[in-house]
Amino acid sequence: MSTEADVVVVGMGVGGEEVAGSLAEAGLDVVGIEERLVGGECPYWACVPTKMMTRAAGLIAEARRIPGMAGTVSVAADWSPVAARIRDEATDDWDDRAAVERFESKGGRFVRGRARVVAPGTVEVDGQQITARRGLVIATGTAPAVPPIPGLEDVEYWTNRQAVEATEAPTSLIVLGAGAVGAEMSQVFARFGTEVTLVEGAERVLPLEEPESSQLVAEVFGREGIKLHTGVRAEAVSSDQRRISVRLSDGATVSAERLLVATGRRTNLAGLGLSTLGLDDEARSIPTDEHMRAARGLWAVGDVTGVAAFTHVAMYQARIAISDILGRDHAPADYRALPRVTFTDPEVGSVGLTERAARDAGIDVRTSGSPIPSSSRGWIHKAGNDGLIKLVADQAEGVLVGATSVGPVGGEVLSMLVLAIKARVPMSELREMIYAYPTFHRAVEAAVAGLTA
Repeated sequence: MSTEADVVVVGMGVGGEEVAGSLAEAGLDVVGIEERLVGGECPYWACVPTKMMTRAAGLIAEARRIPGMAGTVSVAADWSPVAARIRDEATDDWDDRAAVERFESKGGRFVRGRARVVAPGTVEVDGQQITARRGLVIATGTAPAVPPIPGLEDVEYWTNRQAVEATEAPTSLIVLGAGAVGAEMSQVFARFGTEVTLVEGAERVLPLEEPESSQLVAEVFGREGIKLHTGVRAEAVSSDQRRISVRLSDGATVSAERLLVATGRRTNLAGLGLSTLGLDDEARSIPTDEHMRAARGLWAVGDVTGVAAFTHVAMYQARIAISDILGRDHAPADYRALPRVTFTDPEVGSVGLTERAARDAGIDVRTSGSPIPSSSRGWIHKAGNDGLIKLVADQAEGVLVGATSVGPVGGEVLSMLVLAIKARVPMSELREMIYAYPTFHRAVEAAVAGLTA
């Protein structure tokens, strides 16, 4: 059987769903294809449920900060309301009927299955061929990257999905990988009473962030009882049915009730048939131009582009692809001010280039920092006031090229720094701004003063 449509969208995660739904609302005949759940990782196993977890863990931490500030309190952690809230948000234990109906209500046609490109503009799903008159959009996302550690395939390990689906907090947990997912999960479960061991092959936690951020988060984790093993690799995994053991490259062995693998994510382009379009099936990503075009009649958005595996990037790219397909004007993709936030406590927000990346790019770098506890709001906040501001400036151009905001609301303070980098606001303008007192973002003023002194 075969059919036609104006546009075929393969992968209905946040980016693909946005493209498919918007094009359908614009009057195009759109077929959306998804093998798993419409909406993708974000609403079911990533952004939304994990932030429910960090919110719950944050409430526990805040309650424990009451002594010496506002009285006395006794806190008994209970995972059951967290699990119930996640299941309620995920709609009847991870059911996407509402999302499918939302897309179809916009005029789209939905097909469940795994698609393969069989010719330019044509995909096949379970024997049915669908040809796109205007073009194809690939938005198939990523899956957890599981390293080839001897013995790992023989144990029942968690990825982010099983961690989110947990109905109770384990008594003990080993986390492999101290990036954003591993760091967030480690702190969440530790605050619910789990004995957590965090293992990272790089020399520090959050290795993609500034060293100052890594050091601060490591100090907080240490105070909260999380055992850190950095600069070591997992060399073997085994289980005795009761506990899982991991042998590390430094000779140590750690064991726990559960093992969480949080070592990044990977695309799965093999089997999509992209070679029929002149692309590499074995590539780690699909390269695109600034209009999200990957080839003639082909667009790609989201994690598969290899830019950054964030929902906000997928949505940004989706808007560009939608405009291009509809023939509307849109500014080309610009990732100079790409923000990211790790929702640990303190939150670690960053945008643009790190100091090292800026120096490697040959920029005339000048940096400045300001500790949150030294700000008036930080002093007032007292308990749980860990944080810092770090600014990375191009001294020759007189503008910011990177910034980090760590603190109780580090991600929110980051917004002004994103705008400053995106709009290339001159350092002189940042220096002359009025910063509300007493706010956390006022710490940016002190860091700016250090750059312009």
